[in-house]
Amino acid sequence: MLVITGATGNTGSAAAERLIASGARVRVIGRDAKRLERFSRKGAEAVVADATDAAALEKAFSGARAVYAMIPPSPAAPDVRAYQERVSDAMASAIRKSGIAHAVALSSTGADKAHGTGPVVGLCSLEKKLESIDGLNVLSLRAGYFMENMLVQARIIQSLGFMAGPIRPDLPLPMIATRDIGAAAAESLGRLDFSGKQTRELLGFQHVTYTEAAKIIGAAIGKPDLAYRQVPASMLKPAMIQMGMSSNMVDLILEMTDALNRGYMKPLEQRSDRNTTATKFETFVNEVFGPAYHASAASA
Repeated sequence: MLVITGATGNTGSAAAERLIASGARVRVIGRDAKRLERFSRKGAEAVVADATDAAALEKAFSGARAVYAMIPPSPAAPDVRAYQERVSDAMASAIRKSGIAHAVALSSTGADKAHGTGPVVGLCSLEKKLESIDGLNVLSLRAGYFMENMLVQARIIQSLGFMAGPIRPDLPLPMIATRDIGAAAAESLGRLDFSGKQTRELLGFQHVTYTEAAKIIGAAIGKPDLAYRQVPASMLKPAMIQMGMSSNMVDLILEMTDALNRGYMKPLEQRSDRNTTATKFETFVNEVFGPAYHASAASA
C-alpha cells in the first residue's frame, strides 16, 4: 500500500493518478471526501483526515509501505509557519508510529536554508523532522518555481493589461509544472529504490524569466506586446490580501521573493538529466494557462 497525502492538490493528485494507473494499491488522503471520489472510483482507498491530526494520520498510514508527505497549503492561515509546524509534527509522528519505511517528501529549492525564505522554511523543517526518524528512508524532492504560480497573472492581465509581481523581470527561474513533480514522486514511490536520507532537485524543463514568460503568454493569448512589470511590495500586499491570503502569508511570500531576487534562495545542483523534467513552459501555457485565462475572461 502506498499512501498519498494532499491527494487533491496539484502534485498529490498527479502522483496518485500515475500510481493507480500503474496498478499499485493506493490510499489517498485529503480534507474533502467529495474531492477524493475521483480516486476511489478508480480503485483507490480514500481516507478523510486533517493534516494536523497525528492520530488520524497514523491510522491512515497503517499497513503502508511508503508515503508521499507534503504540507497542504493554507494561504489564509493567520500564522502560516505555526500551521506548517503542526502539520510536519503530525506527519513525522504518524510516520514514526506507523513504522513506514520509505517517505517521499515535497520540498523546495531553498530548503537548505533554515531562515529567510518565507514559507520554504517550513519545508526545511519538514525535511529535518523526517530525517530524524530512525530507520526511515527519505527522499526530499526540492522542486523549483511552480508554473502554476503564473495562473494568478490571468486576472492581473485582464485588470491591468500587463503582468505584474515582485520578482525581478530578468531573474531566471527553474520553472516546473506540478504534474512533473507528481510524476517524479510516483516514480520514486513505485520503485522504492532510495535509501538513507536523500534530496533531489527538480528544476523543470528550463529556466525562464518573467520577461520571457510574458512573451510566451502574450503570444498564446493574442497579446504579442504583453509585458511584465516588477511592482514594489508595498503596492502588492493589499491586492494579495484581497485575493484571500492572510497578512502573514503575504509577508512570507514577499520574504521568499526577496530571497529569490537576491540569489539567497537558489538551486544547489547544476542542471542535469536527473533534475530536468518534461514539461516546457510553452506547453504549460498552451494546455493550462491559456484555457484558464480564456475561461476567466469569459466569466468576467
